[in-house]
Amino acid sequence: MALTYFEACVSATLKADGTPVTKADRAVEQLFREALSAARPDDALLGEEFGRLGESERVWIIDPVDGTSFFTRRDPNWRVHLALEIAGSIEIAVVADPALRRCWWATRGGGAFECSWPREDSGTKRLAVSATSNLADARLNALGNASRARLLPGVDHAPASPLPLVELVRGEIDGLLAEGYHTWDHAPWILLVEQAGGRFTDQTGGRASYQGGGLYSNANLHSQLLTALQYPVPA
Repeated sequence: MALTYFEACVSATLKADGTPVTKADRAVEQLFREALSAARPDDALLGEEFGRLGESERVWIIDPVDGTSFFTRRDPNWRVHLALEIAGSIEIAVVADPALRRCWWATRGGGAFECSWPREDSGTKRLAVSATSNLADARLNALGNASRARLLPGVDHAPASPLPLVELVRGEIDGLLAEGYHTWDHAPWILLVEQAGGRFTDQTGGRASYQGGGLYSNANLHSQLLTALQYPVPA
């Protein structure tokens, strides 16, 4: 459905908060809500466009089109996000990029993977973060000018990328600072990074998706980066 709207070149309007939205955002989220409500009627839903529905320790978190600005200018680097949170822990994550025909997914304890979309029997690849352990050798990236300005001097800064978290779980970069984003932006990526062998710390020192983002990195560098960026150390 999202791909159909993308190929039809739909335009965006602005929401009350000044962010763009299209017919695709609302239609795809509604499709998810209908399907999930039918399959899991006791679960709660939380989506970017229509908010929260229901109360449960099981919450499906939906971002129907992540990267609406890409979507409206015919850039294929937009994604569809879906995550299942159970009692505060992300347990299932799926990120699809229909225009690039790629998909990334993870389950708690089951690893993180990349494949074609729609999924084919062959070509599935297990994801793993880098093994870089020396901060001087690290390759870092950030989302947004403010976060980018906080990156460490003297450390290799990767060029701005539309898919930096994909680069992280593929082991192509070593760390990403992504601050000022919403639950639906982060929820699936927390699990994908962790199941690829990396770590995530939010701005309070926890691992929650609703604290405005935080630091993603490989496990070897994470403590060093937390100290260098003056982040709270996880308890």
